[in-house]
Amino acid sequence: MSRIGRAPIEIPAGVDVTINGNVIDVKGPKGNLSKEVHPDMQLELSEGSLLVTRPSDNKEHRSLHGLTRSLIANMIQGVTAGFTRNLEIVGVGYRAAMQGTKLVLSLGYSHPIEVEPAAGIEIEVPSPTKISVKGIDKELVGQTAANIRDFRRPEPYLGKGIRYEGEHVRRKAGKAGKA
Repeated sequence: MSRIGRAPIEIPAGVDVTINGNVIDVKGPKGNLSKEVHPDMQLELSEGSLLVTRPSDNKEHRSLHGLTRSLIANMIQGVTAGFTRNLEIVGVGYRAAMQGTKLVLSLGYSHPIEVEPAAGIEIEVPSPTKISVKGIDKELVGQTAANIRDFRRPEPYLGKGIRYEGEHVRRKAGKAGKA
């Protein structure tokens, strides 16, 4: 059995989980999420917990077992606590600002870059070199942060660009360091 897949998912108070065929709906204090799970995975809802079981031990079912459990656990965590991904901007003249709901990035290009967040995503700029992406859908938060990072990835010589908070950028020596 999968160590992750066989663990039951605890459902906290204030969260409603409904299973309709192979669609699971999770309602909580921060919002609602819905996801279609693989039809072979069986979901058993009991008092205060949810258990994901697989029908057989073949390779496809083993791989789907832990994945399905993780996705559902992330949905429950999202509607209760939410997810946050923090980004740092490194570089002279590189900065971020909010104009209404849009994120405006100055990254050394000839034009500012405007990012309109998707529905369910909230972007905050606590300082000109820090960006915080928040939301209830872990996949959407991560993808939005990755899209923002793609505008100016950290480069290996000076380390300039947008990076995740705490990300280590491997630095290269450059021409002078070769000799």
